Amino acid sequence: MGKKFDPAALAQFTGTERYYRINRRCLLTDGARYLAEEAGAFWLMDAAASYLIELGTDDWFVHIQLRVTGSTALLVLGDGNGHVRAQQQIPYTDFPMPEQTLYACWDSEHWVIMLPSEY
Repeated sequence: MGKKFDPAALAQFTGTERYYRINRRCLLTDGARYLAEEAGAFWLMDAAASYLIELGTDDWFVHIQLRVTGSTALLVLGDGNGHVRAQQQIPYTDFPMPEQTLYACWDSEHWVIMLPSEY
């Protein structure tokens, strides 16, 4: 079995040096990519990116919240002020933490998905 994911390692990301394309309209920061790789969560980035494209760019900021209960999860995309823009029940996940928050910001060309510490 491989190394165990250490959530404390996410605190090291306070900005990004590179952006990583996950589709034509969405990029990941160093921290978001690290989370996807180390926690096996590219599925989370793909799901968020799919909704971001669907939501459009009327709002430049989207709050992304994953809440895990047992082996299921709820993915919620909102405006950061309590208004839900999209949500999806995830029937199975082995995500290693009980919850994860991500932010997405529109940079006039792409949605950039990042850890809150990279905002």
